[in-house]
Amino acid sequence: MTDILRSYTDLSPSTPRFHVSTVLQSIINALPLTFDQSTRAVLVRLLLKDLRTLSSKSRLFHKDAALALLALKTLGRVPVGSEPLTEASSLCTLLELSSSLYKEDRNASSEALKCVANTLLLYDHARVTFISKEVGGGEFCASMLEKATTPEQLFTLSRIMFLATASPSSLILSLVEDKRHGRTTIDVIAMKIDIVLSNVLGNKAFARDAMSELLKFSFNLLLHYPKVRPWIVIMSKNFKAQILMGTYHWMHETPFAYNPISLLPPLLRVYQNLPRTFPIPLAPPLTHAIHALVTIPMTPTLITLWFSATRNSTSRHVLPPQTPRPRSSSTLDRALNVFAAGRRSLSISSNSPASMIGNSYHDVVVRTMDLLEVVFSFHFPSNSNPDSREVREAFKNVLVGSAMSVDTSLDELVSPLLALCTRICMMDKTSRKRVREWIIPPNLDRSYPLDERDDFLGKCIRLLGSVYHLRLKATVGEMLYAACDCDPSILSSLIGYGHVAGFLFNKGILSAPPPPSNDPHSSQRVVNPITGTYDTMPPGGLNSHIAEMTEEEKEIEMDKLFVLFDRLDRSGAPPPDQRKTAHSTVKSKRTPK
Repeated sequence: MTDILRSYTDLSPSTPRFHVSTVLQSIINALPLTFDQSTRAVLVRLLLKDLRTLSSKSRLFHKDAALALLALKTLGRVPVGSEPLTEASSLCTLLELSSSLYKEDRNASSEALKCVANTLLLYDHARVTFISKEVGGGEFCASMLEKATTPEQLFTLSRIMFLATASPSSLILSLVEDKRHGRTTIDVIAMKIDIVLSNVLGNKAFARDAMSELLKFSFNLLLHYPKVRPWIVIMSKNFKAQILMGTYHWMHETPFAYNPISLLPPLLRVYQNLPRTFPIPLAPPLTHAIHALVTIPMTPTLITLWFSATRNSTSRHVLPPQTPRPRSSSTLDRALNVFAAGRRSLSISSNSPASMIGNSYHDVVVRTMDLLEVVFSFHFPSNSNPDSREVREAFKNVLVGSAMSVDTSLDELVSPLLALCTRICMMDKTSRKRVREWIIPPNLDRSYPLDERDDFLGKCIRLLGSVYHLRLKATVGEMLYAACDCDPSILSSLIGYGHVAGFLFNKGILSAPPPPSNDPHSSQRVVNPITGTYDTMPPGGLNSHIAEMTEEEKEIEMDKLFVLFDRLDRSGAPPPDQRKTAHSTVKSKRTPK
C-alpha cells in the first residue's frame, strides 16, 4: 500500500505519461483492502489537489484527468478513508471538473459526476453539504440535466438528484417552482422521460437505468413537495386508503406549471408503454413508475387527465418499434398464455385499446388489470397457496436471475400496483364498476368454493388469509373493498362474509353486515352469504323443496325426524315446552351488556 502511495508521490511534470497511467491504473486495480484508512485518505487528498491544478506544470495533465478521476472513484467506493470527498471544497472541485471537461473530454466529465454520486450514496451528511449554498450542487446538476442527451449522462445526473432530494429541503421548492431558461425542472424531467422512453423501446444501453433514476427522482419531488409547501396539503377524510398510504392531496389554486402534477402525462406514458420484463413481469423501471403514480392524487380536477392523458401522445412522441426478444418457455410465458387465452374484456367497447395496439395502452384501467393478471398468474400459479414454501422459494429463485435485490419481497413488489388499482376505484365510479365486474363478473360460476378458483378472484381470496404476505393481504382487501363501493354489505354479498370477516374485523366491523338493499347477484340462484357459493337449497326455499318430494320421500324424512327426537329425549334434553326458555336464558348470558 505504501509502495503505490510512494509511486504516486514520486510523479512529476517530467514523468513520462505512460508511467503516470501505470501508477493510476495500479490504484484502480488494487483490492479494496490494499489501503488502510490513512493511506486511502492521503491518496484521495493528493488526487483532488492535483485535479484542481491540471496543467503541463502539474503532476497530472488534462489528458490524465479521466484516469485520475476513475482512480478517485475507485478509492471512494470504500467509506473508510474516503471522508475527504464529503468536504464542500472536494464536491466543488468535482463539479467544476465536470463542467470544465464537458466539451473536451466527456468521459472525464462523467467520471467526476460518478464520484459525486458515490459520495452521496455512501454518506448521508454529504447530501446536506451538496445542496448547501456553499456548493450549490442541486442547482448545478439541474442545469446539467437540461443539457444531458445520452442515457448514461441522464442516469448519473438523475442518480445524484435522487440522492440530493431524498429528504425534504428548500432545493425541492426551487426545482418545482423556479424557472431556468423559461422552464422548471419539472418540465425538464417530463421532456427527458419521453426521450428516455424512446431509448428504452429502442433497447439502447443505459436506457432502463436512466429511466429508473429519473422516475426515482420524480418520486422524491412528488412525495416531498407537499411537505415543504404545507399550505397546499389537504388530508382528505373521504380517501382513507390514500391517508394510510401516506399520500397527499394538492390544492390546484397554484399555477399548473409550478405543480408536480404536470409530471402525470409522461408518467402515464411510461406506465402504459413500457414493455414486459423477463424473468419477472413487474420490475424496474415499471415499479418506479407505479410508485410515482401512487403519489399523485385522483381528484375530480384530474380525473380527465388520469384517464385521457395519453390518448394523443403518439402524435407528439413517436416511439420506435419494439424489437422482439427471443426467450424460452418459462413460468412467465405460461402466465401470459393463460392471461391471453382467458382475459375478459375490460373496456366498455369490445375493441379494447390493449388488443388493438399490443403492448401499448391508452386506458390506465386496462393496463392495471392486465398487469395484475399477469403478475398474480406468474407468482401464484393455478390455485396455489400463497403461503406455500414452493411459492416463496420460486420467488427467491427468480430474483437471483434478475437485476433486482435479493432482499426484495413479494409484498413490496406487488402492493404498490394493488394500491394504484385501489385509488382508481376510489376516485372514478365508471372505473370502479369495470374493476368490480372484472374481478367478480355478474355471471360468476359459484358452484364450487371461491377460494379454490385459479383465477384472479381466487388468488385474492387466498391472500386474504395469508400469514406470510401481510402487506399484500391488506392491500388486496382494500382493493376489493374499494371495488365494492366501500360497502361491507356488497363486499360480503359478492365474496362471502367468511372470506372477508378478518379484513372487516380490522376495519371495526365485528359481525356480518346486513345484505345490501339492491341484490348484486344477477343469478336467480340463492347465494350463501358466508361462503359466496350457491346455496344447496332451491330458490323456493324449504316449502318448495317439500312440495317437490313424493309421499314416500316425505315418510322417509318423517321417520328420520322421529328417530332424532327419540335420541334427543334419551340424552336428557329439556322437554319441548322448556327448550325455548332454556335457550333464551343461555342467549341472555352470552349477550354483552
